[in-house]
Amino acid sequence: MPVPDFQSLMLPLLRIAADHKEHSLAEARDALASHFSLTDAEREERLPSGRQFRFSNRVAWAKVYLQQAGLVQSSRRGYFALTERGGDVLTQPPERIDIKFLSQYSQFQAFRTRQDPAPETDKTPSSQSEEESPEEALETAYVKMSAGLAAEVLARVKSNSPQFFERLVVELLVKMGYGGSRQDAGRAIGKSGDEGIDGIINEDRLGLGTIYIQAKRWNGSQSIGRPEIQRFVGALQGKRAKKGVFITTSIFSPDAANYAEHIDPKVVLIDGRRLAELMIDFEVGVAAARTYHVRRIDSDYFDETEEP
Repeated sequence: MPVPDFQSLMLPLLRIAADHKEHSLAEARDALASHFSLTDAEREERLPSGRQFRFSNRVAWAKVYLQQAGLVQSSRRGYFALTERGGDVLTQPPERIDIKFLSQYSQFQAFRTRQDPAPETDKTPSSQSEEESPEEALETAYVKMSAGLAAEVLARVKSNSPQFFERLVVELLVKMGYGGSRQDAGRAIGKSGDEGIDGIINEDRLGLGTIYIQAKRWNGSQSIGRPEIQRFVGALQGKRAKKGVFITTSIFSPDAANYAEHIDPKVVLIDGRRLAELMIDFEVGVAAARTYHVRRIDSDYFDETEEP
């Protein structure tokens, strides 16, 4: 089954603490994974950033929401225990604990609205369907925005001149750490046009390795096929080169991609989509519009345990 959304985890997580003992999040993850019959692959599914497991993230957020409503308390880092209010809920448990259920508690309303706690009123934050945890939602939104930006970046690159594309390749490779200085890289790229090779760039700032470059800016939707890659490989072999990069604003055919994966010398293919992603990652042709800092509690700061 798919990984349960974090609201579906709330009631089962609360029930784990029903014995009024202290439980760790690690213990809870194992128990919940067994309860929902999750496979190892489902437990190891990652968020878009790849930095966290989706299931672990959702368990953690379920615990945060229960804690903000006063149903569990954090006894120490990575642990939780049932509160008196949580015990009261479990005496006549609802079919489901979710945001709507937790909104009956004023402290949870304050948490949701980022206001100071106030006496309960008839007004509660609007119920909403949230399958994703807040952190997931943020990452998903970032991925969507990045995809839209990448499409716009690629369109702008295609609309500019071949000379602009050559300068772009230089700028990107230097930002990625190749070629030494921009001036050195500029002398190496886009100068030869020799036997299917557009230029040469140092692999590192010391010039310990050399990478041969071919860059093709195509406006149309035509893909680059295996023959184009074969000609490039032949040119590399003629130079006794071991490494090459083929950059294009178009796409590579599956046959071309498969061929490049199984040859020597090593050839890296960068299509239009990957080119745009690299431009975004290394801030070439894009600028930060707004920055959000996502902070976490520094548990060590609040630890009063004396050092030995």
